[in-house]
Amino acid sequence: MFHPPCCPYRHCSSHTDPGPDFFLRHGTYHPKCRPHPVPRFRCRSCRRTFSRQTFRADYRDHKPSRNVRLFLSIASGTGIRQSARHLGLTLRNTQLKLRKISRHLRRLNLNVRGKLPADAGFHLDELETYEGQRNTRPLSVPVLIESRSRYIVWAESATIRPRGKMTPKRVKAVLESQKRHGIRRDRSRRAVHRTLQRGAQLVTREMRLLLRTDEKSSYPGLARRAFRDARLRHECTNSKLLRATWNPLFPINHEEAVMRDLMGRLRRQSWLGSKMRRYLDLGLQVHMAYRNLVRKRFNYDEASPAEMLGFVPRRLTAGEVLSWRQDWGVRSVHPLSGRGTPIERARQAMELAA
Repeated sequence: MFHPPCCPYRHCSSHTDPGPDFFLRHGTYHPKCRPHPVPRFRCRSCRRTFSRQTFRADYRDHKPSRNVRLFLSIASGTGIRQSARHLGLTLRNTQLKLRKISRHLRRLNLNVRGKLPADAGFHLDELETYEGQRNTRPLSVPVLIESRSRYIVWAESATIRPRGKMTPKRVKAVLESQKRHGIRRDRSRRAVHRTLQRGAQLVTREMRLLLRTDEKSSYPGLARRAFRDARLRHECTNSKLLRATWNPLFPINHEEAVMRDLMGRLRRQSWLGSKMRRYLDLGLQVHMAYRNLVRKRFNYDEASPAEMLGFVPRRLTAGEVLSWRQDWGVRSVHPLSGRGTPIERARQAMELAA
């Protein structure tokens, strides 16, 4: 039986500090998209009503049965238009549905993670892509992974200036782009620092941390700023070495190859490039959730990267990833819970069991 973890209304006192009996059961209703009745509740504090559906990720969705298929389609590298054709949706409906799913997955990626084990290590690298036009609006995407499990800690895009050979035709295109979009700033250092900070949130001061990167000159200073008191050892490897399995950077190079394969937006020769950077960031969240929680680490494994690190007790299905809303941080319902157990309580139970 479902037990709501808190009152869903933020201004209610039972939202942040719910008592064991903060609600009353208030009947049921029969939605058109569900074969079973949905229970309703009334908060004793604010006297407002809500239902179990209020806590679902498909709350107020049209055609919620398409969500899982859309998530798997996009996570497998299919474009939005082709996904819309397969699912029988309009292009605009598919875009809006995907944006909502992506924002939900961003919260889920942040909520379910915990502290890393003592033997954890990181790999960091940047891959390049573009928004709109390849020769005038390039982007840098710093990617940070945990080395052993291949768990993607964070990835986001940042604008960089056009570089390379500047032919007269390209110079003209860059000037026209500047008139339309403004002067392009190089914000890759800021994005790398934020990405490293996401990794620093998962480590403790007692850990002996190894970070492997290439020889880019800005990485050592940014790593010291991000990890601060953590005992950090930074190893640099020449990025021009053969990208073989013996290369110390093989884990991050392999993971970036997987990203380009499963994300149509990152393919070098594709029509699926992002028109705007913020939608590339949402697409990265879809890939992170699929790679970390749903997919096996390797084909011969049975566990996902998040399971290997102890963040979840088992590999999640696509339906479980899209099950409960994650708007309320660790007070949100755990994706594997059927009774409304919050993430913080489920995490404590996992620690006690370990």
